[in-house]
Amino acid sequence: GLVIDGRTLNIIFQEGLEEKFLEVTQHCRSVLCCRSTPLQKSMVVKLVRRQLKVMTLSIGDGANDVSMIQAADVGIGIAGQEGMQAVMASDFAISRFKHLKKLLLVHGHWCYSRLAKMVIYFFYKNVCYASLLFWYQFFCGFSGSTMIDYWQMIFFNLFFTSVPPLLFGALDRDVSAETLLRLPELYKNGQ
Repeated sequence: GLVIDGRTLNIIFQEGLEEKFLEVTQHCRSVLCCRSTPLQKSMVVKLVRRQLKVMTLSIGDGANDVSMIQAADVGIGIAGQEGMQAVMASDFAISRFKHLKKLLLVHGHWCYSRLAKMVIYFFYKNVCYASLLFWYQFFCGFSGSTMIDYWQMIFFNLFFTSVPPLLFGALDRDVSAETLLRLPELYKNGQ
């Protein structure tokens, strides 16, 4: 592990030692930045995103973490004693740090799985609709006449675009929460 303080981070960013800092951090299992300013926190996140080209996640619980949360791809705010500024600036909010495991491993897996299925569903829905119109144009001699009444098209899109996402969002759980918490390696299946 590596523990680095705000003064050292200041030297790293002023002297242009970002590359060497990243080399050292890649050999560590964990890196802890302590006593750093909000600007330094966001600069570390931006450095990791820019140089390593990876997705970043920032977790904070106070106003001093807002810039770091906003600099990351995914920001998680913890509601607590330091106020609600981090929660207001974050993508996701949790009440305690212990809920992070369930948020990432369970809800993250379910969300990724649902989104992947819904993208395929919307492609299928639009291909069916477009091919119907395409073949109708052969029937009517490419005159440009409409096959479907305006109200029918509205109800088609309303039913096939709003109902399935609601059902998938509420009911689709490919693996139980207990299994996902017991086997964290299942999170990589979607990737």
